[in-house]
Amino acid sequence: MIASLQMYDWPEVRQATDQLWQGIARHLGAPVPLSRPDDYTAPWFRDDLLLAQTCGYPFTHALKGKVSYVATPHYAADGCAGPNYCSIVMAREHKPLAAFRDGVAAVNTPDSMSGMLALKLVFTPLAEAGRFFSRAVETGGHVASLAAVQSGEADVCAIDCVCIAMAKRYRPAVLEGLVEIARSPSVPGLPWITRAGDPQAIRRALQAAFAHAELQAPRTALLLHGFSVLPVSTYDRITDLEDQMERSGGLQLL
Repeated sequence: MIASLQMYDWPEVRQATDQLWQGIARHLGAPVPLSRPDDYTAPWFRDDLLLAQTCGYPFTHALKGKVSYVATPHYAADGCAGPNYCSIVMAREHKPLAAFRDGVAAVNTPDSMSGMLALKLVFTPLAEAGRFFSRAVETGGHVASLAAVQSGEADVCAIDCVCIAMAKRYRPAVLEGLVEIARSPSVPGLPWITRAGDPQAIRRALQAAFAHAELQAPRTALLLHGFSVLPVSTYDRITDLEDQMERSGGLQLL
């Protein structure tokens, strides 16, 4: 089987990710090493997936009905409230959102809740016939989106608030010269999922790992302080927001 926890697995916290997973795997009785493929989305689609973390957008779209929900982690980050989180819209200067009309948006990937849909939700009320920005650039990741705005390649980007918190702690330079101009609506955070595992058994292993004193340091490094088991229908908020946005005219990005 395969396990992959790459969504917030920055190089600065990679050792902490390994330690946390080793604790979970030990309590689960599954000595499976973590995988870090170049295509971080690939494990989500494997039948032998034991545990992974995915974004809420693929969870409610490409993965819907194909994976089993396990739990939703809680992060100690500004913008998080229990299992919920938001995106923070960043720019080089603080000015009214309307002033960014005909600017350039940086988007991490087309199937991202935090970097794509969140940006649409913030700017759709200002769109005319589905248009607001002159164009969008796809960067491939949140840190790259921040770099695009810093360099002037783009004017705005929406960044997962957990990534902002990690950047403040581990890479403050990527935020230099940038300011917050808006926040997206709050939605359920990035869920842990499985295909080949037993969700109940994994939850018990998570509970044991989170209660283990020796794993406090890696949890702190990863900003993790708990998790919730939500009704899967809670994630309908993502598709509901998307549907409301599209009915109001939507916003073209990529």
